[in-house]
Parts: sequence; structure tokens; C-alpha cells
Amino acid sequence: MVFKINTQQSTEAFEIAKQLMPGGVNSPVRAFQSVGIDPIFISHGIGSKIYDIDGNRYIDYILSWGPLIHGHADKDVASALLEAIKKGTSFGLPTLQENKLAQLITTRIPSIEKIRMVNSGTEATMSAIRLARGFTGKNIIVKFEGNYHGHSDHLLVKAGSGIATLGLPDCPGVPLEITKNTISVPYNNIEALSSVFHTYGSEIAAVIVEPFAGNMAGIPADPEFLQTIRLFTSKYGALFILDEVMTGFRIAYHSAQGLYNIQPDLTCLGKIIGGGMPVGAYGGRKEIMNLIAPEGNIYQAGTLSGNPIAMVAGYTTINKLTYDSYNYIEELSDRLIQGLSTVASKSNISLMTTKAGTMIGLSFTDKPLQNFDDARKIDSEMFRHFYVEMLKQGILLPPSQYESIFLSTAHSIHDIDQTINAADIAFQRMSAFL
Repeated sequence: MVFKINTQQSTEAFEIAKQLMPGGVNSPVRAFQSVGIDPIFISHGIGSKIYDIDGNRYIDYILSWGPLIHGHADKDVASALLEAIKKGTSFGLPTLQENKLAQLITTRIPSIEKIRMVNSGTEATMSAIRLARGFTGKNIIVKFEGNYHGHSDHLLVKAGSGIATLGLPDCPGVPLEITKNTISVPYNNIEALSSVFHTYGSEIAAVIVEPFAGNMAGIPADPEFLQTIRLFTSKYGALFILDEVMTGFRIAYHSAQGLYNIQPDLTCLGKIIGGGMPVGAYGGRKEIMNLIAPEGNIYQAGTLSGNPIAMVAGYTTINKLTYDSYNYIEELSDRLIQGLSTVASKSNISLMTTKAGTMIGLSFTDKPLQNFDDARKIDSEMFRHFYVEMLKQGILLPPSQYESIFLSTAHSIHDIDQTINAADIAFQRMSAFL
């Protein structure tokens, strides 16, 4: 059976967009280059479904790259937003909505004693690093290969082939002078981390890490690896920054640090805390956060920081999340993983699945994934074929083999079973011509 969809209007819209925006998009992965097709332009979404401008309906596993944990156009979130918009969209002055969301976050994530709202995950990590340097009086930042912490200059560092790479920019336009104090270390590699601290320990201001590398094929951090980071940072007087922009309130009720029993010094948040609106935040121990202006002399500001619309959307989203919410999404995630693994094996397709709480990684490889080098060996051609076959059957996955899959409370068992059946057909078609 041949499955076809008509995306002519999306193709026409993309041709116009390419004349107006670099690559026709406002964020690179939206260009669908990894899967070799033109992007689809979205009209609207309801629950677990999303609709393109040609009228095609898809079961959505992107969910705006994670924030929509209750699905599209959730009634409670939409209702709260409409009421907030009637009162004004931005004031540039304090509102009670900021207090409510801050109190909710600090209650659910005890390591965050004080929090500062910003407008994106990039702002959150950038500001947290400035704060760590100001607090410790040191300059070196340690990050891990394949972890993405936004597009600020000092975190765009190329992964090297040795134990650690010091100060190599990964993007034109980023001066060496900015990245020379950034050390990139292999993910999940305790020996490499130990070596870096042995050499540079007295100069390290902070270590920043993702507990689940969602932009690296969904590789979870080894719990011992995370505890080792905590041990070394405490020993050498550095700060432990946990980047929970993706995992915060996504993978568990108390986020990744609750799931893994980690106590970071600073936490970076985004995505879900804005309920689909632009947002970011960083927070941690009071003695550290008190250095931020106007209480301290480390400056950071933002015209739209704490925007009331984002605060209302984030509060409503998180307040709806119960332990049962996470249990339900995990049940769906387990069902999806087991089903995909079964039908892949049936067609002799090598498929590796990873999971942390409610986040899932799918990779076409027969080897376990531990780090960036493993992720770079994933069969991208297999993913491209799989992606197109699934899209034809109304299943919308992230258009990159490195991106994680997201589920929501709006997804149903029927959605999951329909996705598994579509994958069964896709794998059969793939095995026939590969």
C-alpha cells in the first residue's frame, strides 16, 4: 500500500519564507533538512493532534519541542491565557503572576530557593554561567560534548577527539577569546571529568550538564556520573549547574533532580514553565542568587522577563501536573517503546530506545548510546526513510535523528497503538528496499 499526503500549500509557503528568513525558518531544525523534505506549515493543534495548512492531521510527538505537556490548546491553559490577555499583555512592572509561578517552582524543586525569570533557555544558561563566575571568582566552565545549552558564544564549543577540548569555537563568529575558558568533556565519562578537575580544578567556576541529552539522540546521564559532578564541584569550590530547560517538569514531578536525587547549586529552566509561551529561568541557593542585581552587583535584566502571559500559562500548566499525570505519560511511553521495539525486530531493523521519565530517544543503531561519539554513528539514512514513511501515515516526529520524542497527557492509548501500527508498516517498507 502506498501512502501519500498533499503538502502543496506548505511547499508554496516555504518558497515564500525562504525569501524572507534565513533558510525560510526562525530556528534551524524547522527546515526539515535532516529528513530531506520541505517543512510542513501548521494551521492549528488540538490535544495530541496537529493540523497543517493543507488540512492534513498528524499525531504530534514534537509538542513545540517539549513545552506542551498537556497537548495543544489545553482548555485550562487557553482559558487562563484569555483572561490574562484581557488585562494586558505586558507591564514592565511586577505582577502577582510572577510570585505565583515562582512559589510553585520553588515548592516543587527545593534546590531552587530564589529564582529569576528570563525569556529563553539560552538566557537562563548564559545568566547562570555569569553568576557562577561572579560567585566563585573563577573563569573556566566545563560542559559536555553533545549537550546543548543554547546559542550563547561561550557554550558553542566544538567536541574534540581527545580526553577534553579546550577553547575551540564550534561556530563562525565566535571568537577564540570567548571560548578559551570553556572545556568540553565526553558525556558520561567520569575518568575524563576527573582528569579535567585534576588539571584545572582551582580555576573551574562551574560544571553545566543536561541530565538527559535531548538533542543528542536522547542519552540519559549515568546517575553515578551526575553524583561525581556533585562530588568534584563541592570538593573544588565550583558550582554544579543542572540544565533542566528540557527536563524541568517534563520527566518527573520534581524534575530530573528529584528523579535522580541530585542537589545542584543552580538550575536552568524553560519550556514547560512557560506553558508554550517564550520563557526561561534560573535559580538556586539564596547565597548565590542574592548576587543578582538589584540585590547584588551581577547584572542581568530583560524587558519582557516575567511577562504576565507566560507566567499564567506556566503556572496553569505546572499546577495541573500531578503524580498521576506523570504515571500516565510514562505508561504511554513504555507502551510506545515496547511496541516500536517489537515491530522493528519483526522487520530486522536495528532500533535502540532510551528513556528518562517521560522523555524518549529513538536511534537506528545496534549499540547502546553513552556519549556524543555514539550518537554521531546513528544511521541517519534509516531515520530519514522512517521519518517520511511515518509522516505519510499521519505521525509527526521531530525532524532530526538527534531530537527526543515528547508525549502529553492528551495522548491516548489509541494514539500510541496507531503509531506502532504505522511504524510496523514503515519498517516493512524500509526492509523491502534497504
